[in-house]
Amino acid sequence: MTISADDNARHASKMAKKKAAREKIMATKTDEKGLIIIHTGKGKGKSTAAFGMIFRHIAHGLPSAVVQFIKGGMSTGERDLILRQFSDICAFHTMGEGFTWETQDKSRDTEMAQAAWEKAKALIRDEKNRMVLLDEINIALRYDYIDVNEVVAFLTSEKPEMTHVVLTGRNAKPDLIEIADLVTEMELVKHPFRSGIKAQIGVEY
Repeated sequence: MTISADDNARHASKMAKKKAAREKIMATKTDEKGLIIIHTGKGKGKSTAAFGMIFRHIAHGLPSAVVQFIKGGMSTGERDLILRQFSDICAFHTMGEGFTWETQDKSRDTEMAQAAWEKAKALIRDEKNRMVLLDEINIALRYDYIDVNEVVAFLTSEKPEMTHVVLTGRNAKPDLIEIADLVTEMELVKHPFRSGIKAQIGVEY
């Protein structure tokens, strides 16, 4: 494909205007703060995206922590890698015993979720942790294992100013979305599970 000199000139002019507009916008973005981040929705990738941010913190030498509210003893690549190589900079706590349809014990699930929330609060209060991931906490909130009002009150009043907190899981509560700084809803378009393909290593875990 041959691009004419006129096309090149028009493209350069258009990109120069976009660059100037972008730089003008960026010049107004000077604040920093610890963010409340939510990954929710029916689509795949909520925890995966959150772990991507945890690994970014690790790569920059910034202490972080993970609390898994629902997932039980099943081995996952992220957990195994962090425990094997990065436990000095990322605390990792798997507090759940599996998904609700596996345990079938609400009182036990509630007890474990409450314990996970206490651990989460301690990690968030520790200002050395620049990011704390609360993996699948939205599931625990959905089933009322934890009071959403307590979570909202804690995050708005006790979270250190520069600490990022990431909350994952379907069906994020509206009250939580209201206080969040960044909310992403993963939309399901296609999933191989519907075609009879099971969860696979390196993709789901």
